[in-house]
Amino acid sequence: MSNYEIYMTLIIMIFLIVMVLVSVAFFTLLERKVLGYIQLRKGPNKVGMMGIVQPFNDAIKLFNKEFIFPYLSNYLMFFFMPVFSLFLSLLIWVLIPYGMILFNFNLGFLFMLSLLSVGVYFMVISGWSSNSNYAKLGSLRGMSQTISYEVSLALILLSVMNLIMGFNFLDLAIYQKNIWFLFMLFPLVLCLISSMLAELNRAPFDFIEGESELVSGFNIEYSSGGFALIFLAEYASILFMSMMFVLLFMGGQVFQLMFFLKLMILGFIFIWIRGTLPRYRYDKLMNLAWKFYLPISLNYLMFFFCFNIYICNKFSKMKL
Repeated sequence: MSNYEIYMTLIIMIFLIVMVLVSVAFFTLLERKVLGYIQLRKGPNKVGMMGIVQPFNDAIKLFNKEFIFPYLSNYLMFFFMPVFSLFLSLLIWVLIPYGMILFNFNLGFLFMLSLLSVGVYFMVISGWSSNSNYAKLGSLRGMSQTISYEVSLALILLSVMNLIMGFNFLDLAIYQKNIWFLFMLFPLVLCLISSMLAELNRAPFDFIEGESELVSGFNIEYSSGGFALIFLAEYASILFMSMMFVLLFMGGQVFQLMFFLKLMILGFIFIWIRGTLPRYRYDKLMNLAWKFYLPISLNYLMFFFCFNIYICNKFSKMKL
């Protein structure tokens, strides 16, 4: 790489991070507005025109508050885990399949799975390091939930990898030029939406912060900037999962306005589900993961694997 390419990559990475953070701010405003109208109220409408400046005011207020360290907490881990969590949520955005300048490599799927699996460590260490029983219980519940649904999520991604016969996100746009995978793999799409909700700890699977049982879960002891960073990491992950879904099943073309419209429609569906459905029961959640989603995704994976072998054998015979 030349110096020009290195500098341009760094500049575009910084620009991407800033845009993701601004998107998170306005996505939180959209969520509060939509939930408000679902519950027959207005939502934020005082600060600025129609409450448009509200997210920035909330951020300033949070970062100005005092950061409280619990007595006997593990100081360094308690302090740095929200920072690492946000860093991971922003790092995963480099996988957007641009054709040039930004990172583009042939093992993008594997890199994404690696980053998604690391995120659970930060959550568990955050809950453990605060030296609070409520936070520890919340992090343990979140860990078991995330690990359970990561299995089915990985198998669904492996099915898509088998279809495109590669690990590169750029291939998704090529293979979906004539028909979206959404129509070909509709049962997997439904499983993936539920798995994403569970992976992101969103309602109706928000057991990690079950207010009625755990007093806000693993982040109960966090205040000020620590809470804001955890909040930003969560919403950056929601937007990334929406983008990943659009890439996998709804065309995969990044250089179109429709890409961003599809992404926002999916984000709206996440908010809509939160405003509509009550919290699920924990044992039913685990039952759903291991007895329903795992067999379905495994069967699809085996089907595509056998299908690929059949196609390869057929082509090899034709060449002979």
